Amino acid sequence: MNKKERKSLLENMKKSIPKFESEDDEREFWADADSIEYIKWNKAKKTILPNLKPSTKKISLRLPELMIEELKLLANKHDIPYQSLMKIYLAERIQRELKAISSSH
Repeated sequence: MNKKERKSLLENMKKSIPKFESEDDEREFWADADSIEYIKWNKAKKTILPNLKPSTKKISLRLPELMIEELKLLANKHDIPYQSLMKIYLAERIQRELKAISSSH
């Protein structure tokens, strides 16, 4: 964080956030504290964290063998692992479904 960003962050704070001895102390603090008392959210700016990797969870999924073979064939054509292709397809479908839901309300 450069000086300008830090100055902007400090200007957007109401109460000062205490120094924490550990992450556990910080978690405990924020579990009870209301961030509205510490941050002027109306002055907050959106930040992009390009190096942040989403956490993943391993699941067990039973698929028909033919479907797996077809996925592998498609993945080979795209030169990516078939599990990555599955994630892409799922993400695209989820976004489409969420968009359809939000536009219907």
